[in-house]
Amino acid sequence: MQLGGITLFLIIVMSLGLKVQHSEIKKPTYRAIYHFTTPDKWKNDPQRPIYLDGEYHYYYLYNRDYPNGNGTEWRHATSTDLVHWKDDGVAIPKYTNKNGDPWTGSVVVDDNNTAGFGNGALVAIMTQPSAEGGKQEQYLWYSTDKGNTFTSYSDDPIMPNPGIADFRDPKIIWDDQAHKWVMTMAEGTKIGFYESDNLKDWHYTSGFFTENIGIVECPDLYLMQANGGTYKWVLGASANGKAIGKPNTYAYWTGNFNGKEFIPDHNEPQWLDYGFDWYGAVTFEEGKDSDKYSHRYALAWMNNWDYPDNTPTLDEGFNGMDSIVRQIELKQESDHTYRLISQPMEALNQLTSSMDHFEQIEVNGSETLNVTGDAYQLDTDISWSEIKNVGLRLRESTDKNRHVDIGILIEGQYSYVNRAFTGQPDKDGEYLESRAPFDVSKKNVHLKILVDKTSIEVFLDDGEIAYSSLIFPELNDKGISLFTEGGTAIFKNVVIKHFNKS
Repeated sequence: MQLGGITLFLIIVMSLGLKVQHSEIKKPTYRAIYHFTTPDKWKNDPQRPIYLDGEYHYYYLYNRDYPNGNGTEWRHATSTDLVHWKDDGVAIPKYTNKNGDPWTGSVVVDDNNTAGFGNGALVAIMTQPSAEGGKQEQYLWYSTDKGNTFTSYSDDPIMPNPGIADFRDPKIIWDDQAHKWVMTMAEGTKIGFYESDNLKDWHYTSGFFTENIGIVECPDLYLMQANGGTYKWVLGASANGKAIGKPNTYAYWTGNFNGKEFIPDHNEPQWLDYGFDWYGAVTFEEGKDSDKYSHRYALAWMNNWDYPDNTPTLDEGFNGMDSIVRQIELKQESDHTYRLISQPMEALNQLTSSMDHFEQIEVNGSETLNVTGDAYQLDTDISWSEIKNVGLRLRESTDKNRHVDIGILIEGQYSYVNRAFTGQPDKDGEYLESRAPFDVSKKNVHLKILVDKTSIEVFLDDGEIAYSSLIFPELNDKGISLFTEGGTAIFKNVVIKHFNKS
């Protein structure tokens, strides 16, 4: 059949139109490839995931009205592997009781029906601003449909405000030793401890006072077994140590908890992350049948309250991402101190779509790899004899002007992540380079680096030091370079696993 000129022209135009539409569907995006992001609008604080019937149930603070105000609610997602997530919608809507929007808290599985809502009911306790004066008070919600929806127990608080400005973020655990529920509460610069037999009636037992780390939020308490076999309690909280040259991420103390009060091994906290964007962190147990003391998982909101709205994803209709889920363990040092170490979950390996491997590269100056990427894990061992500075430049532009630097400054005796040479969220220049002390006498380091569209997470050696920070490189900046200053370094076993979630 012959086609007339006009008919053929229309067919070509229609075909081109379809191609344009297809291109628009696949337009470049800042949405993360493998990190958890809110489907739309806004997310901030994660709530501690729980394991139920083969799935992890995760709730997070979500604002459907963003960028306007009007508060948060609890949105629900589920996963079997902590890598792939299914969105299950809002489980606790805002303004469904008289006390406004639900803030951060925690949810537990009440296996023994201590609260009276049935065996296996889910009980959530969170902060809400009271209808009378907006005071921070604690309210109880419960679910009898496996966490898909929750019912408000009462318009009255189960824990009225005791007359303080900050009284929020309740975190609940079951204390196997004392056979009772224990709660930690953020109370300004203090962490309060409470106990209960039924999740409804709570009694104050003690307080742990912090110094020089600002107002604490999202407290955390759990028992772990160190690599040497010793059991230690860990008390954590999101805090701001910027005034004393420390991070504003997750501070923690090791020590002992006798069921009523926490006695730290040392008064000064340690930090689980030295980056700029690992806040509101939660830790949680692996699935029900695992050893819950040898290791835990942790994740955090990847943002910072000094620049929460400064993100290019706003143009795409969303703002909010979590860190990867990392595995944490407790390590006993030679001087009988204890430290949390963290590493990415091995389950991330299932995302590997291709891999590049370089057995050994000698670098004196700069070496650009014939590899590019914007979503990958990079591992390498670096060694040196005499040198001033060594590291990698990632998400590098073709003209070499834009990049994120990760390395060791020998003269300064610290490791660092420097995002000053790329797009990043801090416009005032206070958060350009993050640092942590490093023993340069070893003359070697192992780096494990996770890169995604708008983030970089770095783990040094066995994971004693970690950095998590937002970055906003131009989408086509995908180069990878190795560099040294003042000498030669050997990069061994450079392995790049490119990640794709589809």
